[in-house]
Amino acid sequence: MNKNPDKKKAIVLFSGGLDSTTLLVYVLDQGYNVCPLTFLYGQKHSVEVERSKNILKKYDLLPSQITFNIDLSFFKNCSLINTLLEVPTSNKNEIPSTYVPSRNLIFLSIASGLAETINAEKIFIGVNSVDYSGYPDCRREFIDSFNKTLNAGTKQGLKNKLHVEAPFTEMSKKEIIELGVTLNVDYSMTHSCYNPSKEGSACGNCDSCRLRLTGFKQANLKDPLDYISNL
Repeated sequence: MNKNPDKKKAIVLFSGGLDSTTLLVYVLDQGYNVCPLTFLYGQKHSVEVERSKNILKKYDLLPSQITFNIDLSFFKNCSLINTLLEVPTSNKNEIPSTYVPSRNLIFLSIASGLAETINAEKIFIGVNSVDYSGYPDCRREFIDSFNKTLNAGTKQGLKNKLHVEAPFTEMSKKEIIELGVTLNVDYSMTHSCYNPSKEGSACGNCDSCRLRLTGFKQANLKDPLDYISNL
């Protein structure tokens, strides 16, 4: 389903989470040849990455996946990386310690180099700035600014043949879930938790779990994942 040489190529930043899985299926539905790009950057758990492989198997994309290893362990203020920091369980109306400094800037820079290597015209990223944790690199302003950088600083960009698409930027978690349902996304295969148990169950208390659970409630749907605790 993904090997037609006449289709345009697209890179999808893919983690195995709710947003990136919905994005992956959305891009496939748009008719692109998809190259999933997954990052291992020193995060404390690997549940999401393990789930991502099962999802890619389902869509016959595992052979196309590129996994990029980059050591960001020196970002000591990030609780997703530093094992000595606890993942916060309350929202204090400020950017939380789960923010990975410059993560999307780094990821999109690498993705743009890959795009020029494999001649992909689009890079898709599943950021959204409606129901989110306040990360500055999830906003439309950031995506627009990065596209200006691509146009000025890459060979394909100079020819207007490389562009980052963030179709979920203005969508709520509820709307993303509803879109995924229309695309038959199996959300039981996804993982969103920042602080899962050793068995891989979601905590139900971290920012990501709260946003996900609220999105399913607002969509009048039951989240198929198992949670240690629940809203």
